[in-house]
Amino acid sequence: MEKLPFLEDIYPPNTLYAATIRSPTANGSLKLIQTPNMPQEYTIITARDIPGVNLLEGSKMPVLADAKLSYIGEPVGILLGHDKTKVVDLAARCKVICDEDTPVFSADTDSLSVITREISIGDALGAMEMSRKIVTGHYRTGIQEHWYAEPVGASAWYKDNNSAAKGKKNAMLVVRTATQWPNHVKRSVMKTLGIDTANISVEPTALNLHMDGKLWYPSLIACHAALGTFITKKPVRLILSREEDFLYTTKRCSTNIAIAASIDDNGKIDSAKVDISVNLGAYEVNGEEILDQICLGCIGFYNFSNLKLNARAYCTNIPPQGAFSGFGLAQGTFAIERHVSLISDTVNKDPAVWRMENTNTGLISPSSASSKYSVSGEELIIKAAAMSDYHRKWASYELLRQSRSGKKTDKRESLRGIGIAAGFQANGVLYPGNDNPYSVEVTLTKDGALEINSSITSTEDYNKIWQRVAAETMSIEPEMVRIISGDSPPDCGPSCASRNITVVTKLVEKCCLAIRKQRSHDPLPITVRRSTKPQPGSLWGGRIQVKDVNGFVKPGIAAAVVEVSIDLIDYVPVVRGVWLCVDGGKIISRNRAKRALTRAAAQSLGWAFTENIEYINGVLPRTQYDNFTIFSPMEIPPIHIDFIHSQNADQKGIGDVAFTCIPSAFLQAVTQAMDHSFKSIPLKRKEIWDMIRARNIEQPGGHQK
Repeated sequence: MEKLPFLEDIYPPNTLYAATIRSPTANGSLKLIQTPNMPQEYTIITARDIPGVNLLEGSKMPVLADAKLSYIGEPVGILLGHDKTKVVDLAARCKVICDEDTPVFSADTDSLSVITREISIGDALGAMEMSRKIVTGHYRTGIQEHWYAEPVGASAWYKDNNSAAKGKKNAMLVVRTATQWPNHVKRSVMKTLGIDTANISVEPTALNLHMDGKLWYPSLIACHAALGTFITKKPVRLILSREEDFLYTTKRCSTNIAIAASIDDNGKIDSAKVDISVNLGAYEVNGEEILDQICLGCIGFYNFSNLKLNARAYCTNIPPQGAFSGFGLAQGTFAIERHVSLISDTVNKDPAVWRMENTNTGLISPSSASSKYSVSGEELIIKAAAMSDYHRKWASYELLRQSRSGKKTDKRESLRGIGIAAGFQANGVLYPGNDNPYSVEVTLTKDGALEINSSITSTEDYNKIWQRVAAETMSIEPEMVRIISGDSPPDCGPSCASRNITVVTKLVEKCCLAIRKQRSHDPLPITVRRSTKPQPGSLWGGRIQVKDVNGFVKPGIAAAVVEVSIDLIDYVPVVRGVWLCVDGGKIISRNRAKRALTRAAAQSLGWAFTENIEYINGVLPRTQYDNFTIFSPMEIPPIHIDFIHSQNADQKGIGDVAFTCIPSAFLQAVTQAMDHSFKSIPLKRKEIWDMIRARNIEQPGGHQK
């Protein structure tokens, strides 16, 4: 497959540069846009210039805000011109006049609750009233930035400017952007411009590492660029600056999850009450998917005879929040994994032992979710513990923790701790966003080459995996397999939640098997298309069964161990090692799988304690942009990955599974080291400092350097 270019490297002749004019208020009504003196051939486009529907496909978000303003930085206009520097300057000098209303930034009772969920199993409240021991915890997860290799952007132009200038209906509009879902871009542009999809060609650019952040946001920028081209009949290029991308694109949404569990003397859960609050920001894009994934994460591995779960997602006046490597599943699993570690600590039991006794009877459990050849959660925990020498280290660090109990913290010490957690990920999404079938088309050409035609955009690794699967199925050389994207490729759906390795790979394999049967009696070329029908549906009509949860029937599962040491001079946890044991079903390429998991493990640690960003009064402060850091290759701690082999022939998603177990294992390790139960990520240095200061004030004994 030809390597796709970066959007930054695409320069059509006579291009107009575009800059975004943004709302200065978080909540208000737009009155007018005051503009400076505009040079000739410089143009401002507003919502009134949109010829079609001013809504992004599948959402309540306007392409350009008109009357209502919902967050600081919301696009209200696009300024176009030939000189990029002048365009940016003119856009900055535009003044947006508006009436301001009181904004709401946090997800609480003052916010607008837009999506609610409730699950009731048994009599949780009644069981709690009769319980002698109840363990409670409040868990918070913060936002996380994608930090793409290239900021989000789009370019648009007509293949034949003369045809477009003459108003011919068949003029072909080309849109180029880095997107996980080309068909969503096409439908969004079609709706905005009011033209037929047959007159729109979406040609993806290099996607690179996206972490599900380019699922829908590129469609918004593509609509802006396409609108500029539609009105001016000239090529338009709109690429956000690095700072704009940081401030206004989607982030992993923040959550607050409160869990109360009644337990018996052995720590076994009798009943549980879970309350979930999610901040979706403006417009709740993909809100149901995110909230339901969080709910499933909170209850997936463990058996609840009695459960009461209430979940609410809120619309607020911060920029729209979105998907991030698994939508909301990682936020939910973080909360429940921290809580079961808290239960283990309460009953003085090794957290690994507690999990081995309780992980095989839940809603999304290995034993109920797949065949007799599946790996159990207990096996994964045993293997991860053996890889890391967990049990010996845990016992040693526990003795040290107990010996320090009730004493002041000595800054000369270097504290150590170790944590363990389990996690899982789905293979696909709960709400596909389209009732039409998703398809792949494969052709065996006259020269014996095999062409796989799809709309999928992915990293190069997936293309190589599909080539390998096709070559093995057809008994041909991998070099004879080509991945193409024709003028009208079949819609394969979104490239997210491991659909590429599971759903798409399976469709490729089915096409190849059909061609293999036909080639002995049918002339070449032979073309076969295979499709899968999305299976959306409500998850909450009574007690959930795993067979009802699309994508969770055969989840990828993992167990993680994290070891830390803490220097009490700078209060920064140092990760001494990460051990991750994974059941990913049939692993087509171990090297690529390990590479993806290593990258995800480093990113999950960033979410856990280095990427400290948060909205203050509806914006990310400039200081957070200036000081934002992610792990450099030299800073990534040792990460050890192994797979448990099973006879299961199905591929499972594993790219996001590190996010569902490593953050909670990390925080449990810090908890043991500090003898203090931390419950929120990202863990801030000040939290450690405040805890030590409070302890040293309370304890009369001990000494400090």
